[in-house]
Amino acid sequence: MFDADETLFDFKKSERDTLKNTMLEFNIDYDENYHLKVYKEINTAIWKELEDGLITQKKLKVERFKRLCDKLNATFDESEFAKSYMNHLSYASFLYDDSIKLVEDLHKDYRLTIITNGLKDVQDNRIRKSIIAKYFEDIVVSEEVQVAKPDPKIFEHALKNIKHTDKSKVLIVGDSLTSDIQGGINFGIDTCWFNPNKIVNKMGINPTYEISNLMELRNIIEK
Repeated sequence: MFDADETLFDFKKSERDTLKNTMLEFNIDYDENYHLKVYKEINTAIWKELEDGLITQKKLKVERFKRLCDKLNATFDESEFAKSYMNHLSYASFLYDDSIKLVEDLHKDYRLTIITNGLKDVQDNRIRKSIIAKYFEDIVVSEEVQVAKPDPKIFEHALKNIKHTDKSKVLIVGDSLTSDIQGGINFGIDTCWFNPNKIVNKMGINPTYEISNLMELRNIIEK
């Protein structure tokens, strides 16, 4: 099981391009150093609220831009801004260099799925229509199933979709300790933390494995 964004897909690049294009569309003088930093702080916080069950994805779609509008003392319509942002984001699909080779390789010997805490309209284009989508038996999007990582129900849903029952043969690979790794622990499966920046883990969430390069994954699962 793979997470999508910041594991196989370069979401930071998608987010950067999307925010710039949306703000320019709304005739806002864009300063990447300032505006991107403010937006990322808001967006990170609100997705954490989703993980903690404090907000729904339906509300999240617009609420993050309401908070951005308030923070910037701007006058744009947050609902229209949200629609534009999600439209731009749906076409901003960038894979990491190792992703294609890794997935092509693993597909020969393993069953692959994706579980993403994302919005359907965005992830359909970015992930389901990506060049690696064909290698996955299923792609589970949290908004569609109305449950998000780290809730174990989304993992249960994913395994049920591919008719697999043996948890001992399942590994979740992802970049988020609080979402992917904690979710895997909650569900009772092995976990692999993708940590390319070699961040020191001070969360008290202990993955089964840790890698800093995607290609290290093959060595782990062969053992």
